[in-house]
Amino acid sequence: MQVFEFMLRHSMMWRKTGRTRSAETCLTALNSFKRFRKHADLGYDEVTSDLVQRYESYLKEQGLCRNTSSFYIRQFRTCYNLAEEQGLTADRHPFRHVYTGVDKTAKRALRQEDISRIYRMDLSGLPQAAFARDIFMFSFFTRGMSFVDMAYLKRSDVSDSTLTYCRRKTGQTLSIGWEQQMQAIVDRYATEKATSYLLPLITREDGTERTQYESKMQQVNRHLKKIGQQLGLPIPLTTYCARHSWATIARDKNVPLAVISEALGHDNEQTTRIYLDSIRTSVVDDANRMIIEGL
Repeated sequence: MQVFEFMLRHSMMWRKTGRTRSAETCLTALNSFKRFRKHADLGYDEVTSDLVQRYESYLKEQGLCRNTSSFYIRQFRTCYNLAEEQGLTADRHPFRHVYTGVDKTAKRALRQEDISRIYRMDLSGLPQAAFARDIFMFSFFTRGMSFVDMAYLKRSDVSDSTLTYCRRKTGQTLSIGWEQQMQAIVDRYATEKATSYLLPLITREDGTERTQYESKMQQVNRHLKKIGQQLGLPIPLTTYCARHSWATIARDKNVPLAVISEALGHDNEQTTRIYLDSIRTSVVDDANRMIIEGL
């Protein structure tokens, strides 16, 4: 099987199993590699160290930063490893001379005092800004839930004082204790003509759900940026800051690394698993409640 076909097949497989983010990143990497190859496919036996190094040079020539270049190469490497596991090629270590790490990026975490200022900001008369703030806070209250996961939450996901959802990025199921602050946000936007979705990030169930939430995400981040500027925050405010901020505040409150890892739904924090085989949901919920009540 050729490289292009193999990567496309796995992208489609991940999409069918609900791993939308994995499918999208694989397809993005495939399209990048196709451009490098000028759409000339090849077999995995032709993937050599020289080829991968030339691909890395091509990415740099396109003006991509080292982290972005590394991202594409890592996706390519993931599919190469899958092909090797399936006996399509022998592992000749073609990625040993290219960079596949992640450089430190600009700080995206806010202090607890900053989160509290956002939470208590008077946005009366500014409904769009207030909505953006509420979505940011809902993400923070739910331990940094991603925008796409918030968008696809269903009302039925809340049961017996617990919110249970499946991360679209990893397919992992997470459970979160349902706090009154979360309910207050949901109640604020409840309408008579509600869809099955918990939050009004998707308002029509007509096959355009993805377009709807992507448009809403741009709108929310646009208003968050203005809020951040108004408050004089040290970093541009986006929904993603909620995740970094929750984790940083939890660390500063001496919440164990293993608990933070479980709370964020990380599936590759092997070090934390050395200390504990599993983390009780109640421990994670206690950590989340402590952070929320500190605002």
